[in-house]
Amino acid sequence: MTKLNIYCLFDSNDALYGVYSSIKAVHRDALKICNNGFSGVYIRLDNELTKPNVTVLRNIFKGEIDIKVSYYSDKSKVTILKTNIKE
Repeated sequence: MTKLNIYCLFDSNDALYGVYSSIKAVHRDALKICNNGFSGVYIRLDNELTKPNVTVLRNIFKGEIDIKVSYYSDKSKVTILKTNIKE
């Protein structure tokens, strides 16, 4: 039995945008969707706003299952959900 980590990306309307097996790919698309305002894109981490990058995202997800991370800008918000499936 194989466990696969998957990352679901939801747009600002909470509609499913895509399902990914790669952290790099979901991070890239989350930045692309969220970066449409005048401010930068940020992750809220421990009540602080942090610039998102793949390393920060990987450290948040490390060892966790069914966790959500949101990217924010002044006009948009996207959410990444990490979960796993067994096949």
